[in-house]
Amino acid sequence: AKAASVIAEGEELQLAKAGDLETTAEDYEKIIHAKTATLFEAATEVGAMAGGADPAARKALATYGRELGMAFQLVDDVLDYGGARGSLGKNTGDDLREGKMTLPVILALGSGTSDEKAAIASALGNPDAGDGEVEAVISIFTRYDTLVQTMEKAERHAEAARVALAGLPASLERDILFDVPEFCTQRAY
Repeated sequence: AKAASVIAEGEELQLAKAGDLETTAEDYEKIIHAKTATLFEAATEVGAMAGGADPAARKALATYGRELGMAFQLVDDVLDYGGARGSLGKNTGDDLREGKMTLPVILALGSGTSDEKAAIASALGNPDAGDGEVEAVISIFTRYDTLVQTMEKAERHAEAARVALAGLPASLERDILFDVPEFCTQRAY
């Protein structure tokens, strides 16, 4: 119930920040922590509880889930600008057209020229933004390495997820969980 409440608050915060050019990287972190990381954390902690894990293992698996959730969402946000059209169930740039303030957008707004910021703002939250406008925004992201920076952050969270498993006893299940963060980040390449 606590997780559901936090997730709902994250959705509300994301809606409140949609199209807000003043959204910070810290705001974004709060949103994805509440929305995605909390869901993954709850799933892995409940799994630990159902499996009879001791408090230390339960905490380790909760941390694993939280970090995996952060990595997953960061990768998902990169895929919106680099995934093959339709392979993700959405078109390239859908998050931009919906006004979602993802990390690539926030970083580009922080680094771009006034003309680049205007181009991003014009497409942001514009459901009619054409492919050319989206491609122009992606080229701005490329110029400032915002997709690369976002993936680097995802990789750090993926590594933190793997580290969280270090204290658990060796088992096939731990080995499987250990490989999931890499699978998560590799889907962007």
